[in-house]
Parts: sequence; structure tokens; C-alpha cells
Amino acid sequence: MNVPADALDAARSGDPVAFERLVGPYREELLAHCYRMLGSVHDAEDAVQESFVRAWRGVDRLDERGFVRAWLYKIATNRCLTAIERRGRRELPTGVLPGAPDSEISWLEPCPDVSPEARYLGRESVELAFVAALQRLSAPQRAALILRDVLGFPAAEVADLLDTSTAAVNSALQRARKAAGTSSGTSQQTALRALGREGVDELVTRWSDAWQAGDVEAIVALLTDDARYSMPPQPGWYRGTEAIRAFLASGPLLSRWRFLPTSANGQLAFGTYLWDDATNAYVPGGLDVLTVRGGRVADVVAFLTADLTDFGLPATLPA
Repeated sequence: MNVPADALDAARSGDPVAFERLVGPYREELLAHCYRMLGSVHDAEDAVQESFVRAWRGVDRLDERGFVRAWLYKIATNRCLTAIERRGRRELPTGVLPGAPDSEISWLEPCPDVSPEARYLGRESVELAFVAALQRLSAPQRAALILRDVLGFPAAEVADLLDTSTAAVNSALQRARKAAGTSSGTSQQTALRALGREGVDELVTRWSDAWQAGDVEAIVALLTDDARYSMPPQPGWYRGTEAIRAFLASGPLLSRWRFLPTSANGQLAFGTYLWDDATNAYVPGGLDVLTVRGGRVADVVAFLTADLTDFGLPATLPA
């Protein structure tokens, strides 16, 4: 999208207000892009901030065509690639077994749908399974897949953004698609639409009521036979109804809980609150993000350190 020449000239001359008008409309989608690249909301926020600083310093080099969006994506993508290179491939936690549900999920952060950028985040492209799959790719493959398949940039433009050739982009994209398995499975958007509003409401009510009643059989009845349960950042995970039943009965369900529904990564989620005698209140126990399949829960990722206020939920609940 071209921008008015006077606005571009003002920004290039050092007018901070004009610069904000120039780049501000892209802040939300850049945050979504950096989240997909990095798998962390906090890292994404840092990358966007650094990108805007670099854009401000280099705004005089923006050509007269004023292709601001592509220019900003190039800067932001390069910031993400640098961040990935600096941190290297994250070490897997000790104790992770072969076949564990997306071992990268041990550090992946959930992304709120209640944030201003929700219109960019509440889609298949930020579902946990997809973002986790992206983190298994090399940095160039990750960038090529996101820019081409998610954002829809033409291959030649992706090549320009990544300072490489179109052939290299197409090669990286082919390998990325194969490695990420992006065509498999049903999106949560589709699964929830299939349930309908009443079906989703019923699932929300039954799930929260079962947890608040401490009814392990009612919880298990809502799970698929091959359901998985994991608790980032802890490495432990459970697969199948019997393993999950035993874990819940011997641990979590020995406590009292309150569940409040919300959403994260375009998926059904619950803020969980654990009774605390010291404060005589329910305190945060984590954010549970659910994957639904055929009207039942196929995967629970319990982010134990999530800040529930980021998801539009209270910090504590009274007795």
C-alpha cells in the first residue's frame, strides 16, 4: 500500500508523529508475525520494538514508492532471524521421552486472543500445534513458510525480504511444508464451528463443572481415547485416558479449583485458580489451552506460569 507523499516526506525528515502514522497501523500484524517466528509473546514484543527503532533510524532510506508494509516485514523478519541465531536451538528439558507431544511446547508461550491484535491471532496460523511445528524448522524455512503461506507474499517478494533468490525460497518452502506437516489435522476454528455455539457452551460448562467438583470420571469422559496432557515448563506429559486419570486423581484433583473460560491462540482455554489457605482465596494455577476433536478434548496444554490477566481474567478469585 502506497502512502501519501507528504506523510512519507515528513517521516523521512524526522517528524516522530508522522513516523508513527506511517508504521503504527502495522504494529499488530507485526507482533503476530514475530510471535509465529519466535513462539514467545514477550520475545515478539521485543522484536517489534527493536524493529521500530531500526525503522526510525532508517526511515530516510525508504524509497518514494512508500511500500511501508514490505519494508517493515523485512526489518522485523531480520530481527527475528537474529534473535533465533543468538539463542540457538533451545535445549530440550531432561526427561522428555520420544513421542512426547511437541517437545518444543515446553517453552512455547500462549498468545491472548483478547489483545488488540486478536484479529491477526485468532486464526489457524497461531494455533499451538502450528506454532510449535514452526519452531522445529530452521530459521530460513520458518521465515519462508510464514511469509509465503501465512502472509501470502509472492515468492519473488519473499526472496527480496530475505535477501536471497526465488529458487532458494521455493526450495526452503518445499522442505518447510514437508517438515511442518501443515496440511494435516483439522483446525480448531473448524472443530469449534462444527460443534456450534450450544455445543461449545455445553463443553465449557461440563469441563469446568467436572474440575470444580473434583470428578475425575467426568473429566475423563470428555477426553478422546488418545488424549494428551502436558504442563509447560515441566517436562512431564501423559497420553491416554488411563494415564491422565491416574495423574489427575493422585495430584491436581487433591486440590480445590475454579475455572474461568477464555481463549488463546484461537483455541478454547481456561484460566485455572487453585485454593490457597494462606490468602483465603483462589490464586492462579495456570492457563489450560484445549484442543477439541469430535466434540471431545484431545489435548490439554497447561501453561503453569501464564499471567491470567493477559487473557482478560482476574488475578485472584474470592472464596
